[in-house]
Formats: sequence, C-alpha cells, structure tokens
Amino acid sequence: MNWVQILVLGLLLGSVYAMMASGLTLLFGVMRVVNLAHAAFILIASYITYQLFENLTLDPIISLVITMPLMFGLGVVIYLLLFPRIEGSPRYVEMTVLLTFGLALVVEGLLTFVFTGTFRSVRPDYVSTSIHVGNIFIPSNQLYASAVSFVLLIGLWAMLRFTKTGTAIRATMQNRGAAQIVGVNVKRISAIAFGTGMALAGAAGSLLSFLFPFFPGKHWQWIALLLSLIVLGGMGSIKGAVIGALLLAIASAVVTDTFGPTWSPITFYLTLFLILLVRPQGLFGAKLRL
Repeated sequence: MNWVQILVLGLLLGSVYAMMASGLTLLFGVMRVVNLAHAAFILIASYITYQLFENLTLDPIISLVITMPLMFGLGVVIYLLLFPRIEGSPRYVEMTVLLTFGLALVVEGLLTFVFTGTFRSVRPDYVSTSIHVGNIFIPSNQLYASAVSFVLLIGLWAMLRFTKTGTAIRATMQNRGAAQIVGVNVKRISAIAFGTGMALAGAAGSLLSFLFPFFPGKHWQWIALLLSLIVLGGMGSIKGAVIGALLLAIASAVVTDTFGPTWSPITFYLTLFLILLVRPQGLFGAKLRL
C-alpha cells in the first residue's frame, strides 16, 4: 500500500475519532469529569441506530437526527441526578472516575441483558462500495462518516465561538470560579456541556454502527483508544483532541500496513504510556501545578 493510500485511510478514520474524542474532552474541560462511560453511551446510540435500521430501514446517517437529541437529553438528566451531589468533594475528579466507571458497568449489563453479547452491525448499501481515484480507493462508509464528523466538529467550533452559550462554556473551561463570579450559571452550563458531549457520543454511535461490528463489551476498547487521544492532545483541549486523533489514526494506519491489523491498537496504548512519561499535560494542555 502506498503512502498516499495510508494517509487517506488514516485521515478518514481520524476525523471520526476526533469527533468521538471531542465530546469526552469537552466534559473534562468544563467540569473536570473523566467520563469512563463515554464509549458505553456511544454503544447505546449504536444499538438505537441498529434498531432503527432493522425495524424502519432508516439510514444510520439520517438516524443522527434521533440519536443526538435523545443522548443530549439523557446527558442532561444524568448530570442533574448524579454530579451536583459530588461537586463539593475535595476528590471530585477521582470520584467522577469511580462514578462513570460504575455507569459504564451498568450500561454494559443492560445492553447485554437486552441485546445479548452477539456482534451486531448496520449494513446499508454503501458499506460494501468504494470510490476509486487513480490507484487510491476510498471506502464509501468511511468517507461519509468522515464528512459527517467534519461537519459536526465545525458545528461544535461555531457553537463555542459565536454563541453566548459557547462563550459561557469556554469561560467555564478557562476558570470555573471566575466564570461564576461574572454571572455565568455554572450548573446550567455544565448540564448543557454534558448534554453536548453526550449528543456527540450519540452521533459517534450512529456512525460507528456501520464502520465496525459492536457488542456490549466493546466500549472498553473504545474508551482506552479515546483516552490515549485526549491525553496526547491535552486533557480539556478540543483542538488537541482533533490533532491527536488525526496523528494517531495515521500512525495506526502505518502500523497496520507494516505489521498487520493485530498490532494497530498498540499504537494508541504505547502513545498513552509515552506521553504520560514525557509530557503528562499533552501537546496542548496546560501544565499541571501542585
């Protein structure tokens, strides 16, 4: 496989990974929530998409108009029910790890009970087609998923940059206490941010449903991958999450081409290990202070 083909495949998947990671890093930036259940909620959206496709033949890309609002609402409810109870804790970040770890186990158990542990996938017509440009082939499903991810990332950037709610979210990410002093309703903004992160998880679930087979325990593989992306880019940095996702996806494509797909996951885990040793704050994260 030539290097152009590797670059194309890496960028296509990298944009999807970037959209997945953006929701996770948004939650950490606004509320310091390390959401280990993020990938489990992605799977909820994948199963919703699967049911819509099987029962109503609804295209998985069109199903975003259902999964995103549903997951936004679920995110707001989960935040309001669980997280205000622990916000005053001196070990708040550590408690979010334990809380979301428990949520991930609950979601996995419920999905296994309802859908069993069988592998599922959504198979629209374009899953088995590709576009050829000279010697380069572009899988149609990856191209469509990448295009949708790019549009959503642009939408997230525009919301954060040009709306009052986005400005409040950015202020809260920079300094939660100062934002509250100048009149930002931090609890409301946190709920909206959590819902937005969950809406992005909903979009990711719909897109992943036709990119990869999935089953209830799959979320542990995805959360490990996502954590490596946001640690490389810098916890809380959306720009870092996007750049980290693109870099690691290209590196993973190179490893797959050179050594085979079995070795691809080690790209993410080795990067996570090395970045924590060399630069714990990531490429674009603020340096931690004691």
